[in-house]
Amino acid sequence: MGKSWMLIICVVLLAVFPLMINQGSEFGGADGMAEEAITEINPDYEPWFDPFWEPPGGETESLLFALQAALGAGFLGYYIGVKRGSTKART
Repeated sequence: MGKSWMLIICVVLLAVFPLMINQGSEFGGADGMAEEAITEINPDYEPWFDPFWEPPGGETESLLFALQAALGAGFLGYYIGVKRGSTKART
């Protein structure tokens, strides 16, 4: 149990420490950087498609991204666990 708590503390520190060092900075995603690069190269560029729904704010977008990541991680963990359990049951 001691090793688990140490790992949890290390993960929390790895997540919080960069935020404490770079206070007040904005962390953007790849989509925003790509949009900036495209407008630098061709200011007259117009996207082919428009999104059918745009989240009301950046927080909602982040929430949906985190939810998607959590569901994907949960599915992968479940799948690996099932496969490992079936392998153990065979032996």
